[in-house]
Amino acid sequence: MSSSTWTPAALSSDARSLAGICWRLVEAQHHVSTLKLLDTVDEQKVLEDLIEATKPPLPPECRDLHYLLSTPFRYGAVYPIGSRFRRAGMTEGIFYASETAQTAVAEMTFYRLLFFAESPNTPWPSNPAEYSAFSVKYATKKAIDLTKVKYDADRTLWMHVTDYSHCQAFADAARAAKIEVIRYASIRDPAQGINLALFTCRAFASPKPINQQTWHIRLSEAGAQAICEAPKSGITFDRKSFAGDPRIAKLRWVRT
Repeated sequence: MSSSTWTPAALSSDARSLAGICWRLVEAQHHVSTLKLLDTVDEQKVLEDLIEATKPPLPPECRDLHYLLSTPFRYGAVYPIGSRFRRAGMTEGIFYASETAQTAVAEMTFYRLLFFAESPNTPWPSNPAEYSAFSVKYATKKAIDLTKVKYDADRTLWMHVTDYSHCQAFADAARAAKIEVIRYASIRDPAQGINLALFTCRAFASPKPINQQTWHIRLSEAGAQAICEAPKSGITFDRKSFAGDPRIAKLRWVRT
């Protein structure tokens, strides 16, 4: 299939069933970010409820889900910067995830390094950052798998490290075809893992996370080290791990 046939009709006929478990990372401070402002947990609940009431509305199909699943689908606010399958502006949400926690960690580590690449005068954090990795079941009869051979002709477009325009155009056609999940290769993971883009809450097969891990990611002039508390494991990313992206290739590693 070539870019000339990215039509909703073609994608609809190519859609297949897909199911499994996916992983996503979030900053661990989502548990306690407001607690430091208050004296008791009761006061925190009141504040959290007030904050929740001010947030943009959720689509109806998302309202019975755990907030970690539903949050990416909140509408009513401008999406400030485009991502691989989502245009900037008033666009519909996407739940980005990975097939393994390790790939999700690699994705998060890349974007943490990208922040410092774009902030050359910011010193490295003195302490590792803490993240929660969680998994959830998904299942759909309307999935497109970009890792299949039929999409190899456009692999350079899917895998471009900075230009998301082709993926966004593909996503527009996919939404028009009622596609719910896109499976694609991770551009960031040195281990070449797989990512998933869930376009709708209807793709979730469980209403809340089914497993959770705590990860610590430390950045330094040597690269990045990611440690999982349980089960005990770790991943090392050296300076070359993400150098395929020109922004990381130019990163100033030695900082005062």
